[in-house]
Amino acid sequence: MKALDTILKLRSGEIDLSQHMKEICGRIEAFDPKLRALVPDTFDRDRILKEASLLKERYPAPDSRPPLFGLSLGVKDIFRVWGLPTRCGSRLPPELFQGVEATCVSKLKSAGAIVIGKTVTTEFAYFEPGPTRNPHNPDHTPGGSSSGSAAGVAVDFFLLALGTQTVGSVIRPASFCGVVGFKPSFGRISPAGVIPFSRSADHVGIFSKDLSGIELFMSILSEDWHSIDEEKCKRKPVLAVPEGPYLDQATIQGRQCFEERLQKLLRAGVRILRVRALEDIEVINENHNRLIAGEMARVHSAWFERYAHLYRPRTVQLIEKGMAVNDGELKRLAESRMRFRHHIEGIMGSEGFDYWICPSATDHAPRGLETTGDPAMNLPWTHAGLPVLSIPSGMDEAGLPQGVQMIGRFGRDEGLLRHCISIFGQESFN
Repeated sequence: MKALDTILKLRSGEIDLSQHMKEICGRIEAFDPKLRALVPDTFDRDRILKEASLLKERYPAPDSRPPLFGLSLGVKDIFRVWGLPTRCGSRLPPELFQGVEATCVSKLKSAGAIVIGKTVTTEFAYFEPGPTRNPHNPDHTPGGSSSGSAAGVAVDFFLLALGTQTVGSVIRPASFCGVVGFKPSFGRISPAGVIPFSRSADHVGIFSKDLSGIELFMSILSEDWHSIDEEKCKRKPVLAVPEGPYLDQATIQGRQCFEERLQKLLRAGVRILRVRALEDIEVINENHNRLIAGEMARVHSAWFERYAHLYRPRTVQLIEKGMAVNDGELKRLAESRMRFRHHIEGIMGSEGFDYWICPSATDHAPRGLETTGDPAMNLPWTHAGLPVLSIPSGMDEAGLPQGVQMIGRFGRDEGLLRHCISIFGQESFN
């Protein structure tokens, strides 16, 4: 069942909220011991059923119910949630991360959502993996850093999950787990109440199993979200593939699956251009990685001074790298993001296309849980702060999901979503 259909049936009473939550809890109790998408002490059947009961008491009449009445919500464990600990996938004392609930969480709860639990994240949303496994093959990574959010949506633990992306932490796990991932333009969803990684690059994003509810979710999460005239979206958009060294980072299999998806779009009447772009991808990658390292080092300076022994090796390496980035360089790197954004959008204008299209990841989810995969396909779009939507492309010969991402102009998230719905439909993808 589509996310939007479920929400409407919960609001109307066609689906009983208490029974719905019992089914979700039963599913989690049966499958999460192996999947490990949720932080254990944040999932509590009694709490969830009590919240469902209180919600029904507060809104007995269907026509009075808020827009997300009874929505099941997973929250990445770098977001603060009242009554639940925040650990950030780390061994540091959770008291360090206490504070006011994340603005986006409060908005969703006010609209009727029920937090099912905190979802597993890599350590401080970087590369040290958590215990979550890929829902399609437990021997493979679910991606990161929003590992539990993507995996939990894939197996129907929740209709919506919150994540963050500083390099590729929404789009990549969405692709690996076969779900929809949306990273809005930088700042469209407030990061207030989220433990920061890089304030210049952190994006709050969302996961769902289909496209049907994304616009509704964004209308609640974003202060300035506006509806799109469907008449304006009847014209099929022109897409462009960024040919060159950026795309060459994908594997042979990843490229093959991507080309197969392009052929389907061409047969559906979508016009697709081939445009040379991102020729200096190595410079872009280095600039972004130095920027986020420098900003992470500053976020963690006091914590690291006292608790360095509790950080895991990859995180230590990044913080130490960031310490070598001086304030002047950090300022220049942050400012370069705007020039890069204008450059990317300039190509879109001069070549006459609406959206970029490319693989969501270099390939399917790698075997093993030691890493969370390569975010190379996501980095430049994050660096530019552009809106990105990842759409599942089906299963490859290995029985693992592949995905494609579409990238729009800054601040034009609404059009990107509406056009993706017109191209791909609103069906559930797994």
